[in-house]
Amino acid sequence: MSLRTAQRASLVDQVIDQLKEQITSGSWQLHAKIPTETVLAEQLGVGRNTVREAVRALTHAGLLDCRQGDGTYVRATSELSGAMLRRLRQAEQLEILEVRRALEVEAARLAATRRTDADVKLIEEALAERERAWKAGEPTAFVEADLNFHMAVVEATHNRVLLDLYQDFSAALRASITAAGTELNSTYIPHDAIYRAIAAGDVAAAERAGHACMEHILIALTED
Repeated sequence: MSLRTAQRASLVDQVIDQLKEQITSGSWQLHAKIPTETVLAEQLGVGRNTVREAVRALTHAGLLDCRQGDGTYVRATSELSGAMLRRLRQAEQLEILEVRRALEVEAARLAATRRTDADVKLIEEALAERERAWKAGEPTAFVEADLNFHMAVVEATHNRVLLDLYQDFSAALRASITAAGTELNSTYIPHDAIYRAIAAGDVAAAERAGHACMEHILIALTED
């Protein structure tokens, strides 16, 4: 980690900015434990109280998670992500899935018009890994593989705003995918049609495939 020694003016704000930079740049990974107050104070050339105030501010913003007796961890990679996580913790599973449907159907549609050969290859690889994890009966790996597939589709849109939103939404998506897998009672939902439509550049088919995938999950979750 490379941190600059803070100047005297607006010390807390400077420390906040520098700690935030470690998070947004990826130097501190999501869910990773950050250095202690003592270590940070030494690296920054400031007092522990200054570091404590900065950490408290970032905790309030939702970027950090202070765990009593354990340490401080990266909770989110941006203020938007932190705010979204706080909001989604209060949301119903159905509400999250409805938002997910809106994002993923639009992503499939845009990806079909903008994908490159490299994008198609990444989506194909993600699809293969998703199927491998399912066949191997590895639920945790399947959740990650499923999310990686959808992330590859979103990346193929080349829409930075949509990608940022989806990345910030990803923590909640992990929960929704896990819950969906449980609710669907081990029913596999193929994603081949999404891949084929995007690869073929068929916008209408990509939109239909994305919608059908999410409708399958929504219907299953709302059945008595």
